Amino acid sequence: MANITTISESKEVRGLNLIAAHSHIRGLGVDIATLDVSSQAQGLVGQQKARKAAAVILQMAKDGKIAGRAVLISGPPSTGKTAIAMGMAQSLGPDVPFTMLASSEIFSLEMSKTEALTQAFRKSIGVRIKEESEIIEGEVVEIQIDRSVSGGNKQGKLTIKTTDMETVYDMGTKMIDSMTKEKVMAGDVISIDKSSGKITKLGRSYTRSRDYDAMGADTKFVQCPEGELQVRKEVVHTVSLHEIDVINSRTQGFLALFSGDTGEIRSEVRDQINTKVGEWKEEGKADIIPGVLFIDEVHMLDIECFSYINRALEAELAPIVIMASNRGNARIRGTDYRSPHGLPLDFLDRVVIISTQSYSGDDVSQILAIRAQEEEVDLSADALALLTKIGQEAGLRYASNLITTSTLLSLKRKAKGISIDDIQRSYRLFYDPIRSARFVSESEKNLISDSGSVNLAYTNGHSDAMDVTS
Repeated sequence: MANITTISESKEVRGLNLIAAHSHIRGLGVDIATLDVSSQAQGLVGQQKARKAAAVILQMAKDGKIAGRAVLISGPPSTGKTAIAMGMAQSLGPDVPFTMLASSEIFSLEMSKTEALTQAFRKSIGVRIKEESEIIEGEVVEIQIDRSVSGGNKQGKLTIKTTDMETVYDMGTKMIDSMTKEKVMAGDVISIDKSSGKITKLGRSYTRSRDYDAMGADTKFVQCPEGELQVRKEVVHTVSLHEIDVINSRTQGFLALFSGDTGEIRSEVRDQINTKVGEWKEEGKADIIPGVLFIDEVHMLDIECFSYINRALEAELAPIVIMASNRGNARIRGTDYRSPHGLPLDFLDRVVIISTQSYSGDDVSQILAIRAQEEEVDLSADALALLTKIGQEAGLRYASNLITTSTLLSLKRKAKGISIDDIQRSYRLFYDPIRSARFVSESEKNLISDSGSVNLAYTNGHSDAMDVTS
């Protein structure tokens, strides 16, 4: 069997710090040890029962004791279903994979529905791989580099020490280039991986702390290592099954991870990788980490997708699938029959359901205050009270959007914060769903109907046609 590649060297990609709908959420706001739920913590407000249930699922996922289970978060719109899922993602930690997917994405990708779901499932399963490597770790005493006049191969010697011993190593061209690139000098504490030759500068030795000309403001000082120069260290890295699939499925390897154009991956490749990962697990070289796959708007999936998920949950390698739906009795896509939450009854039978309730007035007020704080906006007490009333009557999302528009209006008049006048003006400028529906009902004759007909005699809401005679 061919060797399976699991890791590749890549640069970290940093995103922009944008203020999104759920950027204020830092976690579930639940004490994992006692399962005590705070009414307001880590950006989440209210929904104590739902958050406590999510914390139980979360802890089981962290412990690796649950896999192949499906959880449905069900409730009316604007009751924090996606927010709870985002809180779970923030609380899982870096090692447990979390994949977020909107159901509508499956139908817009240039691959089959089952392939898109398979990739989402395998992105949510992590493999923690343990490898032992020999490392040389010590303080650099002296670096000697001999450069030939003709510009040929460079040679040099590296003197490195710990508190117990000191050794001189011969350096070739590649090692000298790496030393130059890392700007290693005498007094630096470095680590050299013998298998790859990678050099890591750990810091500057405390014995050189008085060399003011050789350090900057951000210089990190470390102790000189003790014991042997060569030590064996266990290196642990976590990758998802999908990343292993992509790296081994095409010639360009890990570059496909950045382009996003992974295409459809052959089942033979996945079977080979599953076998190899199983061998690693038996040998103690790797651990399987069942992660979390969150599917938003799950009612948008069709009967074929539900059938696939039903089967995939029974597989040996399966994550925890968390779904969200705001539907009541809805027609299942691809069929003629209706079912609760828009899920087939045989699939609903294996799902654990977490219910969210509508927010109270106090909860809406606290959420809007948190959003204003996240957007760094000063909100007067009167403006917050009016926004709370709007949020209860017109919807929390609409009220949250008014914070942004009211901020722009307040900046225009060069005010330091949002007043009640800014909220009222935004309310008049931007319709909420209720007023928009009323406008459509009143102006139905002006709008194009399903048949494509429109009566242009009715203009601007008046029953009298325009007089065009001179």
